[in-house]
Amino acid sequence: MKFSTKSRYALRVMIELAERNDAYVPLKELAKSQNISLKYLESIMSLLTKHQLVQGLQGKGGGYKLTKDAEKYKISDILCVTEVSLAPVTCLECKAPVCDRNTTCKTLPMWERFAKMVRDYFDNISIKDLADSNLNKLNWLK
Repeated sequence: MKFSTKSRYALRVMIELAERNDAYVPLKELAKSQNISLKYLESIMSLLTKHQLVQGLQGKGGGYKLTKDAEKYKISDILCVTEVSLAPVTCLECKAPVCDRNTTCKTLPMWERFAKMVRDYFDNISIKDLADSNLNKLNWLK
């Protein structure tokens, strides 16, 4: 499984916004501090805004900020917005047509368990955990 730069950058920006304590952070400042091109970051922020994960304010004193407390953002929420799918196989994607082999597929239970493990893992980590470098929370997988 490989995550896109869009997801990785979105997570980095969300962490920075969490660290900025509810202040609007200008897009140019985010782009510079995260070393992301302004144009690419605009597309990411547009996506995050569209899904109400961040809120933007134009004009002087404007920028972006989180729409809720950092501990309320599950990493899975952000990945579901920035990735096409987190499903390991096509037949488990949202709105995928039912596979004609689903009742006889010997591998389907394995893929379902794997997908659940991935989802559970990312559901149990918040942006606040990452912003606070709460590595103890992340060590539960060991």
